[in-house]
Amino acid sequence: MTECRACGALVDDDEGMCPACGASLPGSTESFAPVSSILTKTGARISVSDGPVLVVRKGPETGESFYIDRPSLSIGRDPESDIFLNDMTVSRKHAHLELVDGIVFIHDDGSLNGTYVNGVCVDRAQLADGDVVQIGTFQMVFSGGRTGS
Repeated sequence: MTECRACGALVDDDEGMCPACGASLPGSTESFAPVSSILTKTGARISVSDGPVLVVRKGPETGESFYIDRPSLSIGRDPESDIFLNDMTVSRKHAHLELVDGIVFIHDDGSLNGTYVNGVCVDRAQLADGDVVQIGTFQMVFSGGRTGS
């Protein structure tokens, strides 16, 4: 048994795809260096990076990582978005991330379907390690945030 890199589920060694999240699994000849991970609030594990990151756990781009490396990043279906989420359930200008003194905030930009953090629809929220962000059909896990006042 091995652990799925995208969601942390245990998977038989001969599986090519994770039955829990649908992520492609490395073949028997593929290798990778171990990385540390965190346990999310929903029980899944994601890799810990050097800085804040959103990792797609469910949706069309499972396993994709979006590093939050600038003061502001736009999220949407518009191809000009910093984080391009190509699905009709995502508004063209859906939301944006704001990085302030090492703390990451997410803001909904008046989207049609809303922006959710840990299952709660939010206009603005501070993100902490393990938070689950839902935008349309994309479910992403946040790593690298810190809680603060």
